[in-house]
Amino acid sequence: MTVPNTEAETNHSPEIRAKGWFIVSSLASGHAVFHWLSQSSVVVFPEIQSTFNLSGIGVGVILSVQQLASGLVFLPGGILADVLRHRWNIFLPICIALFSLGTLMMGTAPLFPVLLVGMGVVAISHSLWHLPASASLSSRFPKNRGAVLSLHGVGGSIGDVAGPMTTGLLLALLSWRGILNLYAVFAIISCFLAFWSFKNIADTNTDGPLINRKDVTILLLKNRVLWTITLVKGLRGMALIALFTILPLYFENDIGLSPNSRGFHIGLLIAAGITTKPIVGQLSDSLGRKQVLIPCLILSAIASLLLLASVQGMMLTLTIIFLGLFLYPDQPIVTVTTLEMVDKNVASTALGLSNSASCVLSALSPLIAGILYEFSGMDAAVYYLSGLFATAALIFAVMPLDRSKTDSGNR
Repeated sequence: MTVPNTEAETNHSPEIRAKGWFIVSSLASGHAVFHWLSQSSVVVFPEIQSTFNLSGIGVGVILSVQQLASGLVFLPGGILADVLRHRWNIFLPICIALFSLGTLMMGTAPLFPVLLVGMGVVAISHSLWHLPASASLSSRFPKNRGAVLSLHGVGGSIGDVAGPMTTGLLLALLSWRGILNLYAVFAIISCFLAFWSFKNIADTNTDGPLINRKDVTILLLKNRVLWTITLVKGLRGMALIALFTILPLYFENDIGLSPNSRGFHIGLLIAAGITTKPIVGQLSDSLGRKQVLIPCLILSAIASLLLLASVQGMMLTLTIIFLGLFLYPDQPIVTVTTLEMVDKNVASTALGLSNSASCVLSALSPLIAGILYEFSGMDAAVYYLSGLFATAALIFAVMPLDRSKTDSGNR
């Protein structure tokens, strides 16, 4: 897909950092850094479990803290991101710096509660990053939102793939603490690169009168379609976080995969979606959000059930690939649908509100999945997450979504 020009590029600006392709690729690269480190922590869950003598429920607590921290910061973070639209070039690198700090706290944690605090800092910084990054792309490319945000998502997916695979290999050389500390150094280097790359990210062309943030937030809270989209996002998030709670434990405890193979298969799950994500995004721009998202959710529900076969070897690899093809491409579609409901000047606030509520929904899911896995086995956990995908598809199918209005960009 060819990235369309920004206004600065149309005016023949010689500054490379103002060009559309550079902005999209820079934000995608930053997105990759966040996801590289986030998914790497999933691969070392069995080692963390051993270090702190945790049960499957304890592993679920880690991800519950992640979801709660994200949920608490999303709404105020969205308002802050909208207020600081003209400072996004500073806001985004600071998010990366906080991410580095949280990763370092996790890697050096002497006690489990300290590790949870580090995970909370990681989650907060990641959540704050998403708000202006998504809003900036939506504002700059209103006619190609689905495609551009899908390309942004590909950056995250590349990090999701490279992180687990690299971490699986590094476990043969370093402890889980050494790996996280190494990644913390990598993140702080990325922070300095971001300060240079994001010079032209800030939105200095906000239109219209000054906005009363309290009144806007109240109006958004009354938007029924926004709440319905939030419910779909929350159910999908519950399913995804449940999968990543039980999958590393299943690989380690049930079928005895090596750390290398564990990292490979978690990375492969996400790699499969890289090929379909930009295609799905572009299809949603041309065919409609419902026509694309509903089949993805249904196929995710079906693909999850294949894990019930306790497959190993090549069949396990093929099952993971099939699941990955539909698991990740739908996320940018949900984000685009949310952004199309509101004016660009409150895009981060709306996204923050939606993400906050969906994270609250997702917060208990790792605990539920951990309890099901611990006391009822893998099958019960798989039925649980598959049911969540199916419910999300059903709700999105019946919700009213006026395509003619959502295509209008700003209203």
